[in-house]
Amino acid sequence: MTVRKLQHNNNNAIFATVARFQYSSEAQIVKGRLEADGISVFLSDNITIDTDPLVSNAIGGVKLRVHTEDALKAIRILESIRQYSVDDEGQEIYCPECKSIKVDYFTNVKDFKSLASFLFGFLFGVLPFYTKYEYRCENCKNKFNIQ
Repeated sequence: MTVRKLQHNNNNAIFATVARFQYSSEAQIVKGRLEADGISVFLSDNITIDTDPLVSNAIGGVKLRVHTEDALKAIRILESIRQYSVDDEGQEIYCPECKSIKVDYFTNVKDFKSLASFLFGFLFGVLPFYTKYEYRCENCKNKFNIQ
């Protein structure tokens, strides 16, 4: 048996968590964006969540960590990335009620066809072949569709 003296570094002093993601694929995309700007990025818990995606919320998601001295630069880059919905041409979608750009895209199960598709997929372990989508404004909570 070999006994070595290891220097212990407090990871919280070396790294800063700048973002959390539910899925590792989202974190990988943002990691690539930050690395393109020369920031070293480290992901935590991504393999655990890839193994069992259902534990993502329980363990706090995939953590995107950077060196502490790069944290402010990374946060500025993350804030510059569009977080809200865009149309097929890449233009921002505006709420028809309050004209806000804080619009998110959601799936819902409100009609019989969506419910039947969801139940079929759940029972037989296949992806649903029909899903209904709608947009929802974060400011006024208006739900709407676009043509």
